[in-house]
Amino acid sequence: EYKLGKRVLCGVPMKDGIKENGKFPEPIITPSTKAENGDHDEDISREDILARQLVAPEVYAQMEQYTHALFQRGTEMAAERGLILVDTKYEFGLNNGMVTLIDEIHTPDSSRYFYADGYEDRQAKGEAQKQLSKEFVRQWLIENGFQGLDGQQMPFMPDDFVQIISERYIELYERITGLTFQKSDTQDIIARIEQNVNAYLQKS
Repeated sequence: EYKLGKRVLCGVPMKDGIKENGKFPEPIITPSTKAENGDHDEDISREDILARQLVAPEVYAQMEQYTHALFQRGTEMAAERGLILVDTKYEFGLNNGMVTLIDEIHTPDSSRYFYADGYEDRQAKGEAQKQLSKEFVRQWLIENGFQGLDGQQMPFMPDDFVQIISERYIELYERITGLTFQKSDTQDIIARIEQNVNAYLQKS
């Protein structure tokens, strides 16, 4: 949207001359909510959220506080592993009136990571950044004519590309956690799923 000339994103003003993959002086928050028609995310500003009374002002303030704190901690943890936490998504809900973080956090599905090594050099040369995220999967889908629109059919994903996806996710897991990923035995995956579901039900 910035490339198309837009200079206000979710109520946040943008300066001219921002370089792709460059760092903002301070992290920005770009809220979204579910659209009234359909289940897709809809960009929205802080002002619109409060004007439409989607949440109370004190609730939104709490979400903002949590968002900044989470991103700061995630940035620090990524830096310790030679990575840059570029952007991410946090989802919040209310549980007994308390603002509660839900869904995954700082995973490849919700975040983008760049390699810190060589970042400045690639930026100076105008080169694409080396990254660990699902972004390359999204780009592959777009290149193969799929953007999740109504009527579009999911393209066949070849086994060798699926293997590349798995390897990238494993690399990110190992980089972030410092642990060696242990591959599970998937020969009888149905029995494993049933066992896990039954174990959960017995606890409930």
